[in-house]
Amino acid sequence: MNVRILSPDLYTYGAMLIGGILQDAGMEVTLARSAGPCEEKILLLSLYSTQHLLDRRIRDCVKQHRENGGLCYAGGPASTAPEMVLGELGVDAVVVGEGENAIVPLVRQGVSAEIPGIAYRDGDRIVIQAPVPPANLRRPLPLIPDDIGSQSIRGANAYIESHRGCLGGCTFCQVPRFFGREIRSREIGEVLREVRAFREKGARRISISGGTGSLYCSHNGKLNPGAFIDLLSGMAEIMGSANVSAPDIRVDCITDEILDAIRKYTIGWVFFGIESGSDRILSQMGKGVTVSQARDAVEACRSHGLKVAGSFIVGYPTETDEDYAASREFIAEQCLDDVFVSIAEPIPGTPLARLVLRTQRDENPLFRPDKGEYRSFGLSIAEARCFGMMMDADMYKPRLHVITDQVFDLYLKEARKQGAEIRAVTDLLYRYYGSNLQPDCE
Repeated sequence: MNVRILSPDLYTYGAMLIGGILQDAGMEVTLARSAGPCEEKILLLSLYSTQHLLDRRIRDCVKQHRENGGLCYAGGPASTAPEMVLGELGVDAVVVGEGENAIVPLVRQGVSAEIPGIAYRDGDRIVIQAPVPPANLRRPLPLIPDDIGSQSIRGANAYIESHRGCLGGCTFCQVPRFFGREIRSREIGEVLREVRAFREKGARRISISGGTGSLYCSHNGKLNPGAFIDLLSGMAEIMGSANVSAPDIRVDCITDEILDAIRKYTIGWVFFGIESGSDRILSQMGKGVTVSQARDAVEACRSHGLKVAGSFIVGYPTETDEDYAASREFIAEQCLDDVFVSIAEPIPGTPLARLVLRTQRDENPLFRPDKGEYRSFGLSIAEARCFGMMMDADMYKPRLHVITDQVFDLYLKEARKQGAEIRAVTDLLYRYYGSNLQPDCE
């Protein structure tokens, strides 16, 4: 059996994982980053973004493959909206949720009501079989492409999964809805075996994924710093500390031990999802933390000699001018080493998607025109806030950053791009769900 896995633009860990499982089952598997003619009988799509449903390259690839008699299946985070995947891409089936138990029988047997965790069309109706998460996270080595060293995801060639699940309940995030809120950790030996395999394939820097790295081996909400430290030290022994990163951490999931280990065994950066400088918005986002905790976390990292980056979300449907001003004030006072700004995206299956569906378009900052200082650019309020915050972030970084015409134009283009893409996703949600509340958005 010959299978091609398309992971658009970058090799995701999920695509490599599924590739390894299929290869271990005796199949010939090819992993690709770009859409194009597929000679294999089966084409698997690893869809890590809702934007892929609107990507003309992917749509044409699926259409051509099926017209040539091939079968096409899709999986990944976008599978939380199987109706949209089936409707927009016309694939034969969608793997829903964690796909380890479904993928081999699906590829071998084709669509069947006996296979858990798939969605497919049966005449005019859509059948969704409940997924069955794997009993444990032991599995074959991922299928690592020979050119893995050529890709960069925030500086790392690949993100390796250390655990699944997140204690948080952020309204905009898929992780607790996709993997659950219970932490399921992999054995340290299994993770380090993968690190060695990636290094042998040419990877130069490896990062830990899993939402919040320091939750590795936590239990009942209690951190296990020792296990996390052992993992970092083991990775550093294989890759060298200058080639390991563990950036994504919640502001309420750090200890002095953890921060010391990050300084000792990694490149020395921490990435916090700060999201807002307004406690009101943080509460509505379900972050479970306060602005004060975020300030304390930044200070703690700096006291341990670490660089700190933060992500911020603007254009949340209920965000006011005062909320936005509070975020700008936070950035100005904290002088973060790096800042990532994004417009709130209603990812299917999240409470944010539910909120957007019940928000009138003329009340949504993504659709309301900006009448402030950037009104001459024809931006929406969300786009203007995105653009303004990116400018602010450069102004207050510890090292001097000069806002040239090129930088100005780059930020303006990025804000417009985000706005256009997220409006398209929002329109897609309206088209499929109208004002109905998705049952899995609780």
